[in-house]
Amino acid sequence: MLKKHSLLVVFFLTLYANHSVAAVTEAEAAQLGRTLMPLGGELAGNAAGTIPAWQGGLTTAPAGYEVGQHHVDPFANDKRLFTITKANLNQYKDNLSAGQIALFNSYPDTYQIPVYPSRRTASAPQWVYDNAQYNALNARLDNNGSSFSNAKGAIPFPVTDSAVEMLWNHIARYRGVYGIRNASEAVVQRNGSYSLVAAQQQIVFKFYQNQGQTNQDNNLLFYYLSFVKSPARLAGGAVLVHETLDQTKNMRQAWAYNAGQRRVRRAPNLSYDAPIAASEGIRTADSTDMYNGSPDRYDWTVIGKKEIYIPYNNYKITHPSVSYQELLQAGHINPEFTRNELHRVWVIEGTLRDGSRHVYAKRRFYLDEDSWNIVIADEYDSRGELWKVSMAYLKNYYEVPTTWTALDVFHDLQGRRYHVQNLDNEEDATIDFSLAVPDDSYFKPAALRRRGVR
Repeated sequence: MLKKHSLLVVFFLTLYANHSVAAVTEAEAAQLGRTLMPLGGELAGNAAGTIPAWQGGLTTAPAGYEVGQHHVDPFANDKRLFTITKANLNQYKDNLSAGQIALFNSYPDTYQIPVYPSRRTASAPQWVYDNAQYNALNARLDNNGSSFSNAKGAIPFPVTDSAVEMLWNHIARYRGVYGIRNASEAVVQRNGSYSLVAAQQQIVFKFYQNQGQTNQDNNLLFYYLSFVKSPARLAGGAVLVHETLDQTKNMRQAWAYNAGQRRVRRAPNLSYDAPIAASEGIRTADSTDMYNGSPDRYDWTVIGKKEIYIPYNNYKITHPSVSYQELLQAGHINPEFTRNELHRVWVIEGTLRDGSRHVYAKRRFYLDEDSWNIVIADEYDSRGELWKVSMAYLKNYYEVPTTWTALDVFHDLQGRRYHVQNLDNEEDATIDFSLAVPDDSYFKPAALRRRGVR
Protein backbone atom coordinates (compact mmCIF):
# COMPACT_ATOMS: atom_id res chain seq x y z
CA MET A 1 0.00 0.00 0.00
CA LEU A 2 2.81 2.42 0.92
CA LYS A 3 4.53 1.75 -2.39
CA LYS A 4 1.28 2.32 -4.29
CA HIS A 5 0.69 5.58 -2.40
CA SER A 6 4.21 6.82 -3.27
CA LEU A 7 3.67 6.03 -6.92
CA LEU A 8 0.43 8.03 -6.90
CA VAL A 9 2.19 11.01 -5.31
CA VAL A 10 4.91 10.90 -7.98
CA PHE A 11 2.26 10.62 -10.70
CA PHE A 12 0.32 13.68 -9.51
CA LEU A 13 3.45 15.73 -8.97
CA THR A 14 4.57 14.91 -12.50
CA LEU A 15 1.12 15.73 -13.84
CA TYR A 16 1.20 19.09 -12.07
CA ALA A 17 4.69 19.89 -13.32
CA ASN A 18 3.74 19.35 -16.95
CA HIS A 19 0.56 21.37 -16.89
CA SER A 20 -0.31 24.99 -16.33
CA VAL A 21 -0.12 26.74 -12.99
CA ALA A 22 -3.48 28.35 -12.22
CA ALA A 23 -4.10 32.09 -12.45
CA VAL A 24 -5.20 34.26 -9.51
CA THR A 25 -8.72 34.41 -8.08
CA GLU A 26 -11.34 36.89 -9.23
CA ALA A 27 -11.08 38.72 -5.89
CA GLU A 28 -7.32 39.15 -6.35
CA ALA A 29 -7.71 40.29 -9.96
CA ALA A 30 -10.38 42.79 -8.87
CA GLN A 31 -7.68 44.78 -7.04
CA LEU A 32 -6.41 46.02 -10.41
CA GLY A 33 -7.69 49.58 -10.72
CA ARG A 34 -8.60 49.68 -7.01
CA THR A 35 -5.58 49.18 -4.78
CA LEU A 36 -3.30 48.26 -7.68
CA MET A 37 -2.51 50.15 -10.88
CA PRO A 38 -3.56 48.35 -14.11
CA LEU A 39 -0.16 46.64 -14.48
CA GLY A 40 0.07 45.60 -10.85
CA GLY A 41 2.04 48.25 -8.94
CA GLU A 42 0.59 49.64 -5.72
CA LEU A 43 -1.61 52.67 -6.37
CA ALA A 44 -0.80 54.35 -3.08
CA GLY A 45 2.40 56.19 -2.29
CA ASN A 46 4.58 55.31 0.67
CA ALA A 47 3.97 56.34 4.27
CA ALA A 48 6.83 58.84 4.25
CA GLY A 49 5.41 60.68 1.24
CA THR A 50 8.67 60.28 -0.69
CA ILE A 51 6.96 58.03 -3.26
CA PRO A 52 3.71 59.54 -4.59
CA ALA A 53 0.54 57.72 -5.53
CA TRP A 54 0.25 56.62 -9.15
CA GLN A 55 -2.21 58.91 -10.96
CA GLY A 56 -2.17 57.58 -14.51
CA GLY A 57 1.45 58.19 -15.44
CA LEU A 58 2.79 60.30 -18.28
CA THR A 59 0.67 60.01 -21.42
CA THR A 60 1.07 63.36 -23.18
CA ALA A 61 4.15 64.64 -24.99
CA PRO A 62 5.41 68.05 -23.81
CA ALA A 63 5.37 71.07 -26.11
CA GLY A 64 8.07 71.02 -28.76
CA TYR A 65 8.35 67.24 -29.15
CA GLU A 66 8.27 65.84 -32.70
CA VAL A 67 7.70 62.17 -33.43
CA GLY A 68 10.95 60.33 -34.03
CA GLN A 69 13.07 63.16 -32.65
CA HIS A 70 14.93 63.26 -29.35
CA HIS A 71 12.64 63.52 -26.37
CA VAL A 72 11.88 66.83 -24.72
CA ASP A 73 12.49 66.52 -20.98
CA PRO A 74 9.15 67.20 -19.25
CA PHE A 75 10.94 67.57 -15.90
CA ALA A 76 13.86 69.77 -16.91
CA ASN A 77 12.97 72.28 -14.18
CA ASP A 78 13.03 69.75 -11.33
CA LYS A 79 15.60 70.58 -8.66
CA ARG A 80 17.98 67.94 -7.38
CA LEU A 81 17.09 66.85 -3.82
CA PHE A 82 20.53 65.56 -2.86
CA THR A 83 23.46 63.53 -4.19
CA ILE A 84 24.63 60.20 -2.81
CA THR A 85 28.41 59.97 -2.71
CA LYS A 86 30.96 57.68 -1.12
CA ALA A 87 31.17 60.15 1.78
CA ASN A 88 27.49 59.88 2.74
CA LEU A 89 26.89 56.32 1.47
CA ASN A 90 26.10 54.85 4.89
CA GLN A 91 23.14 57.21 5.21
CA TYR A 92 21.46 55.76 2.09
CA LYS A 93 22.82 52.21 1.68
CA ASP A 94 19.59 50.58 2.88
CA ASN A 95 17.94 52.00 -0.26
CA LEU A 96 20.62 50.83 -2.71
CA SER A 97 21.43 47.54 -4.39
CA ALA A 98 24.62 45.60 -3.70
CA GLY A 99 25.73 46.56 -7.21
CA GLN A 100 25.28 50.28 -6.62
CA ILE A 101 27.27 50.04 -3.38
CA ALA A 102 29.99 48.12 -5.24
CA LEU A 103 30.24 50.93 -7.80
CA PHE A 104 30.81 53.43 -4.97
CA ASN A 105 33.55 51.19 -3.60
CA SER A 106 35.13 50.73 -7.02
CA TYR A 107 35.05 54.42 -7.97
CA PRO A 108 34.86 56.32 -4.66
CA ASP A 109 36.06 59.63 -6.07
CA THR A 110 33.78 59.86 -9.09
CA TYR A 111 30.68 57.66 -8.82
CA GLN A 112 27.57 59.50 -7.60
CA ILE A 113 23.79 59.07 -7.58
CA PRO A 114 21.94 62.40 -8.07
CA VAL A 115 18.44 62.05 -6.58
CA TYR A 116 15.38 63.96 -7.83
CA PRO A 117 11.69 64.00 -6.83
CA SER A 118 9.98 60.68 -7.54
CA ARG A 119 7.54 60.80 -10.43
CA ARG A 120 5.50 57.70 -11.21
CA THR A 121 5.35 58.27 -14.95
CA ALA A 122 4.83 54.63 -16.01
CA SER A 123 1.94 54.30 -18.46
CA ALA A 124 0.57 52.21 -21.32
CA PRO A 125 -2.40 52.35 -23.72
CA GLN A 126 -5.83 51.40 -22.39
CA TRP A 127 -5.97 48.25 -24.52
CA VAL A 128 -2.83 47.01 -22.75
CA TYR A 129 -4.52 47.64 -19.40
CA ASP A 130 -7.62 45.75 -20.59
CA ASN A 131 -5.47 42.82 -21.70
CA ALA A 132 -3.67 42.80 -18.35
CA GLN A 133 -7.02 42.47 -16.61
CA TYR A 134 -7.79 39.47 -18.82
CA ASN A 135 -4.37 37.96 -18.18
CA ALA A 136 -4.75 38.19 -14.41
CA LEU A 137 -7.57 35.66 -14.62
CA ASN A 138 -6.36 33.55 -17.51
CA ALA A 139 -2.58 33.52 -18.03
CA ARG A 140 -0.74 30.48 -16.74
CA LEU A 141 2.81 29.25 -16.42
CA ASP A 142 3.64 26.16 -18.44
CA ASN A 143 6.48 23.64 -18.52
CA ASN A 144 7.77 24.31 -15.00
CA GLY A 145 7.84 28.04 -15.67
CA SER A 146 9.65 27.83 -19.00
CA SER A 147 6.75 29.48 -20.81
CA PHE A 148 3.25 30.86 -20.34
CA SER A 149 -0.07 30.55 -22.16
CA ASN A 150 -3.61 31.99 -22.33
CA ALA A 151 -2.34 35.57 -22.36
CA LYS A 152 -3.15 38.56 -24.51
CA GLY A 153 -0.68 41.34 -25.29
CA ALA A 154 0.13 42.79 -21.86
CA ILE A 155 1.97 41.92 -18.67
CA PRO A 156 1.02 38.24 -18.33
CA PHE A 157 0.92 38.23 -14.50
CA PRO A 158 -0.06 41.66 -13.12
CA VAL A 159 -1.05 40.15 -9.76
CA THR A 160 1.65 37.78 -8.56
CA ASP A 161 3.95 36.73 -5.73
CA SER A 162 5.92 34.33 -7.96
CA ALA A 163 9.49 35.20 -8.96
CA VAL A 164 9.34 33.38 -12.29
CA GLU A 165 6.05 35.14 -13.15
CA MET A 166 7.70 38.47 -12.35
CA LEU A 167 10.56 37.55 -14.65
CA TRP A 168 8.10 36.79 -17.44
CA ASN A 169 6.47 40.17 -16.81
CA HIS A 170 9.81 41.76 -17.64
CA ILE A 171 10.46 39.58 -20.69
CA ALA A 172 6.99 40.12 -22.17
CA ARG A 173 6.39 43.74 -21.08
CA TYR A 174 4.92 46.29 -23.47
CA ARG A 175 7.43 48.38 -25.47
CA GLY A 176 5.27 49.49 -28.35
CA VAL A 177 4.56 47.35 -31.41
CA TYR A 178 7.19 48.38 -33.97
CA GLY A 179 10.19 50.64 -33.65
CA ILE A 180 13.20 51.57 -35.74
CA ARG A 181 16.24 53.26 -34.23
CA ASN A 182 19.73 54.41 -35.18
CA ALA A 183 22.08 54.04 -32.21
CA SER A 184 25.61 53.14 -31.17
CA GLU A 185 27.20 50.96 -28.54
CA ALA A 186 30.62 51.24 -26.97
CA VAL A 187 32.98 49.44 -24.60
CA VAL A 188 34.66 51.97 -22.34
CA GLN A 189 38.10 50.82 -21.25
CA ARG A 190 39.82 51.41 -17.89
CA ASN A 191 41.41 54.62 -19.14
CA GLY A 192 38.15 55.99 -20.57
CA SER A 193 38.95 55.27 -24.22
CA TYR A 194 36.22 53.78 -26.41
CA SER A 195 35.22 53.09 -29.98
CA LEU A 196 31.68 53.23 -31.33
CA VAL A 197 29.78 50.62 -33.33
CA ALA A 198 26.76 52.24 -35.00
CA ALA A 199 23.77 50.25 -36.24
CA GLN A 200 20.17 50.55 -37.31
CA GLN A 201 17.81 48.37 -35.28
CA GLN A 202 14.27 47.31 -36.04
CA ILE A 203 11.95 45.30 -33.82
CA VAL A 204 8.38 44.03 -34.12
CA PHE A 205 6.80 42.83 -30.89
CA LYS A 206 4.59 40.11 -32.34
CA PHE A 207 3.02 39.48 -28.94
CA TYR A 208 1.49 42.97 -29.13
CA GLN A 209 0.60 43.14 -32.81
CA ASN A 210 -3.08 43.85 -33.54
CA GLN A 211 -3.46 45.10 -29.96
CA GLY A 212 -2.29 41.81 -28.57
CA GLN A 213 -4.86 39.66 -30.31
CA THR A 214 -2.34 37.89 -32.57
CA ASN A 215 -2.57 34.11 -32.52
CA GLN A 216 0.21 32.84 -30.25
CA ASP A 217 0.35 29.37 -31.83
CA ASN A 218 3.43 30.56 -33.76
CA ASN A 219 5.33 30.82 -30.43
CA LEU A 220 6.83 34.21 -31.38
CA LEU A 221 7.52 37.11 -29.05
CA PHE A 222 9.32 39.40 -31.50
CA TYR A 223 11.41 39.85 -34.65
CA TYR A 224 14.67 41.77 -34.28
CA LEU A 225 16.86 43.00 -37.13
CA SER A 226 20.07 45.00 -36.83
CA PHE A 227 22.65 45.99 -39.41
CA VAL A 228 25.94 47.76 -38.78
CA LYS A 229 26.61 51.20 -40.28
CA SER A 230 30.11 51.80 -38.89
CA PRO A 231 33.04 51.31 -38.45
CA ALA A 232 33.88 50.52 -42.06
CA ARG A 233 35.40 47.11 -41.28
CA LEU A 234 32.04 45.93 -39.89
CA ALA A 235 29.64 47.96 -42.04
CA GLY A 236 26.97 45.95 -43.81
CA GLY A 237 26.97 43.07 -41.35
CA ALA A 238 23.53 42.15 -40.05
CA VAL A 239 21.82 40.01 -37.42
CA LEU A 240 18.26 38.67 -37.49
CA VAL A 241 16.54 37.12 -34.47
CA HIS A 242 13.21 35.33 -34.19
CA GLU A 243 12.52 35.30 -30.44
CA THR A 244 10.29 32.48 -29.24
CA LEU A 245 8.10 32.44 -26.18
CA ASP A 246 8.76 28.85 -25.13
CA GLN A 247 12.45 28.23 -25.84
CA THR A 248 12.28 24.68 -24.54
CA LYS A 249 9.84 24.00 -27.38
CA ASN A 250 11.51 26.03 -30.12
CA MET A 251 14.85 27.66 -29.43
CA ARG A 252 15.54 31.23 -30.43
CA GLN A 253 16.43 31.37 -34.11
CA ALA A 254 19.19 33.71 -35.21
CA TRP A 255 21.06 34.41 -38.44
CA ALA A 256 24.10 36.54 -39.21
CA TYR A 257 25.07 38.17 -42.49
CA ASN A 258 28.76 38.74 -43.20
CA ALA A 259 29.14 41.58 -45.70
CA GLY A 260 32.66 40.56 -46.69
CA GLN A 261 31.64 36.98 -47.51
CA ARG A 262 28.14 37.99 -48.65
CA ARG A 263 26.74 34.96 -46.84
CA VAL A 264 23.89 34.36 -44.39
CA ARG A 265 24.60 31.78 -41.70
CA ARG A 266 22.71 30.42 -38.71
CA ALA A 267 23.93 31.66 -35.33
CA PRO A 268 23.02 28.68 -33.14
CA ASN A 269 24.67 29.80 -29.89
CA LEU A 270 23.06 33.20 -29.37
CA SER A 271 21.55 32.33 -25.98
CA TYR A 272 22.22 31.94 -22.27
CA ASP A 273 25.83 32.87 -21.42
CA ALA A 274 27.19 33.11 -24.96
CA PRO A 275 29.44 36.22 -24.95
CA ILE A 276 28.40 39.11 -27.20
CA ALA A 277 31.34 40.12 -29.39
CA ALA A 278 30.43 43.82 -29.59
CA SER A 279 30.62 44.03 -25.79
CA GLU A 280 34.04 42.32 -25.69
CA GLY A 281 32.49 39.65 -23.50
CA ILE A 282 31.09 42.03 -20.86
CA ARG A 283 27.51 41.24 -21.86
CA THR A 284 26.15 37.73 -22.23
CA ALA A 285 23.36 36.91 -24.67
CA ASP A 286 20.80 36.58 -21.87
CA SER A 287 21.82 39.77 -20.07
CA THR A 288 20.79 41.87 -23.07
CA ASP A 289 17.76 43.94 -21.99
CA MET A 290 18.87 43.04 -18.41
CA TYR A 291 17.45 39.53 -18.97
CA ASN A 292 15.93 37.65 -21.88
CA GLY A 293 15.24 34.10 -22.99
CA SER A 294 14.21 31.03 -21.06
CA PRO A 295 14.40 31.15 -17.23
CA ASP A 296 14.94 27.39 -17.07
CA ARG A 297 18.56 27.28 -15.83
CA TYR A 298 17.83 28.97 -12.50
CA ASP A 299 15.66 28.45 -9.45
CA TRP A 300 13.90 31.76 -8.83
CA THR A 301 12.78 33.16 -5.49
CA VAL A 302 11.23 36.43 -4.32
CA ILE A 303 13.43 38.34 -1.86
CA GLY A 304 10.76 40.98 -1.30
CA LYS A 305 9.72 44.50 -2.19
CA LYS A 306 12.02 47.41 -1.31
CA GLU A 307 12.32 51.15 -1.80
CA ILE A 308 15.43 51.73 -3.92
CA TYR A 309 17.00 54.76 -5.61
CA ILE A 310 16.89 53.72 -9.26
CA PRO A 311 17.52 55.42 -12.64
CA TYR A 312 14.17 56.91 -13.71
CA ASN A 313 12.94 59.58 -16.13
CA ASN A 314 16.36 59.84 -17.76
CA TYR A 315 15.83 62.29 -20.63
CA LYS A 316 19.02 64.29 -20.27
CA ILE A 317 21.23 61.23 -20.63
CA THR A 318 20.46 60.87 -24.35
CA HIS A 319 19.83 64.53 -25.19
CA PRO A 320 21.69 65.81 -28.27
CA SER A 321 23.26 68.58 -26.19
CA VAL A 322 25.29 65.91 -24.38
CA SER A 323 28.18 64.52 -26.43
CA TYR A 324 29.47 60.98 -26.10
CA GLN A 325 32.79 62.42 -24.96
CA GLU A 326 31.05 64.18 -22.07
CA LEU A 327 28.91 61.17 -21.17
CA LEU A 328 31.39 58.27 -21.39
CA GLN A 329 33.94 58.56 -18.61
CA ALA A 330 36.43 56.09 -17.15
CA GLY A 331 34.67 53.64 -14.83
CA HIS A 332 31.07 54.76 -15.41
CA ILE A 333 28.92 57.21 -17.30
CA ASN A 334 28.96 60.83 -16.14
CA PRO A 335 26.63 61.03 -13.11
CA GLU A 336 25.79 64.69 -13.85
CA PHE A 337 23.58 63.61 -16.73
CA THR A 338 21.68 60.94 -14.79
CA ARG A 339 18.46 61.15 -12.81
CA ASN A 340 17.59 58.77 -9.97
CA GLU A 341 14.38 58.55 -7.96
CA LEU A 342 13.06 56.54 -5.02
CA HIS A 343 10.73 53.80 -6.27
CA ARG A 344 9.40 50.50 -5.03
CA VAL A 345 10.95 47.50 -6.70
CA TRP A 346 10.44 43.78 -6.53
CA VAL A 347 13.69 41.98 -5.72
CA ILE A 348 14.04 38.45 -7.12
CA GLU A 349 16.96 36.09 -7.17
CA GLY A 350 17.97 33.25 -9.46
CA THR A 351 20.32 30.48 -8.25
CA LEU A 352 21.88 28.22 -10.85
CA ARG A 353 20.22 24.80 -10.84
CA ASP A 354 22.21 21.67 -10.14
CA GLY A 355 23.41 20.26 -13.43
CA SER A 356 22.95 23.54 -15.32
CA ARG A 357 25.81 25.59 -16.71
CA HIS A 358 26.20 29.36 -16.74
CA VAL A 359 28.96 31.87 -15.98
CA TYR A 360 26.65 33.50 -13.41
CA ALA A 361 26.00 31.31 -10.38
CA LYS A 362 23.50 33.81 -8.97
CA ARG A 363 21.55 36.79 -10.33
CA ARG A 364 19.60 39.34 -8.36
CA PHE A 365 17.15 41.55 -10.25
CA TYR A 366 15.37 44.72 -9.17
CA LEU A 367 12.09 45.22 -11.07
CA ASP A 368 10.26 48.55 -11.14
CA GLU A 369 6.84 47.71 -9.69
CA ASP A 370 5.00 50.07 -12.06
CA SER A 371 6.43 48.87 -15.39
CA TRP A 372 8.09 45.50 -14.59
CA ASN A 373 11.35 46.64 -16.19
CA ILE A 374 14.42 45.09 -14.60
CA VAL A 375 16.23 48.29 -13.74
CA ILE A 376 19.26 46.85 -11.90
CA ALA A 377 20.89 43.43 -12.31
CA ASP A 378 23.56 42.18 -9.88
CA GLU A 379 25.33 39.07 -11.20
CA TYR A 380 27.68 36.80 -9.23
CA ASP A 381 30.43 34.42 -10.30
CA SER A 382 30.94 30.79 -9.20
CA ARG A 383 32.88 31.95 -6.12
CA GLY A 384 29.90 33.97 -4.95
CA GLU A 385 31.59 37.30 -5.70
CA LEU A 386 29.70 40.15 -7.35
CA TRP A 387 31.03 40.34 -10.90
CA LYS A 388 28.71 42.35 -13.13
CA VAL A 389 26.33 45.22 -12.39
CA SER A 390 23.92 46.31 -15.10
CA MET A 391 21.53 49.25 -15.13
CA ALA A 392 18.65 50.31 -17.36
CA TYR A 393 18.29 54.09 -17.31
CA LEU A 394 14.52 54.24 -17.66
CA LYS A 395 12.33 56.93 -19.15
CA ASN A 396 8.78 57.20 -20.42
CA TYR A 397 8.39 57.17 -24.20
CA TYR A 398 5.29 59.33 -23.92
CA GLU A 399 4.51 59.13 -27.64
CA VAL A 400 3.65 55.41 -27.29
CA PRO A 401 3.29 55.53 -24.21
CA THR A 402 5.56 53.05 -22.47
CA THR A 403 8.38 52.93 -19.95
CA TRP A 404 11.62 51.56 -21.38
CA THR A 405 15.33 52.14 -21.20
CA ALA A 406 17.12 55.21 -22.52
CA LEU A 407 20.53 53.54 -22.06
CA ASP A 408 21.62 50.11 -20.86
CA VAL A 409 24.98 50.05 -19.08
CA PHE A 410 26.83 46.82 -18.18
CA HIS A 411 29.68 47.10 -15.64
CA ASP A 412 32.44 44.51 -15.28
CA LEU A 413 33.65 45.19 -11.72
CA GLN A 414 36.61 42.85 -12.03
CA GLY A 415 37.79 44.16 -15.39
CA ARG A 416 36.86 47.76 -14.48
CA ARG A 417 35.29 48.31 -17.91
CA TYR A 418 31.73 48.87 -19.00
CA HIS A 419 29.56 48.48 -22.09
CA VAL A 420 26.84 50.93 -23.17
CA GLN A 421 23.95 50.26 -25.54
CA ASN A 422 21.44 52.60 -27.24
CA LEU A 423 23.61 55.71 -27.53
CA ASP A 424 21.77 58.10 -29.85
CA ASN A 425 22.75 61.57 -28.60
CA GLU A 426 24.76 62.30 -31.74
CA GLU A 427 22.22 60.76 -34.13
CA ASP A 428 19.92 63.03 -36.12
CA ALA A 429 16.89 61.29 -34.60
CA THR A 430 15.98 58.64 -32.06
CA ILE A 431 13.63 55.64 -32.11
CA ASP A 432 10.49 56.05 -34.21
CA PHE A 433 7.39 54.06 -33.22
CA SER A 434 5.07 55.69 -35.78
CA LEU A 435 5.96 53.71 -38.92
CA ALA A 436 3.83 50.96 -40.42
CA VAL A 437 4.74 47.43 -39.35
CA PRO A 438 6.54 45.57 -42.18
CA ASP A 439 5.24 42.29 -43.51
CA ASP A 440 6.62 39.11 -41.93
CA SER A 441 8.59 38.42 -45.08
CA TYR A 442 10.76 41.44 -44.25
CA PHE A 443 12.15 39.50 -41.30
CA LYS A 444 12.90 36.24 -43.09
CA PRO A 445 16.48 34.95 -43.50
CA ALA A 446 16.14 35.12 -47.29
CA ALA A 447 15.73 38.91 -47.02
CA LEU A 448 18.68 39.38 -44.65
CA ARG A 449 21.31 39.63 -47.36
CA ARG A 450 19.45 42.44 -49.10
CA ARG A 451 19.21 44.31 -45.82
CA GLY A 452 22.88 43.99 -44.95
CA VAL A 453 24.56 44.40 -48.33
CA ARG A 454 26.89 47.41 -48.64
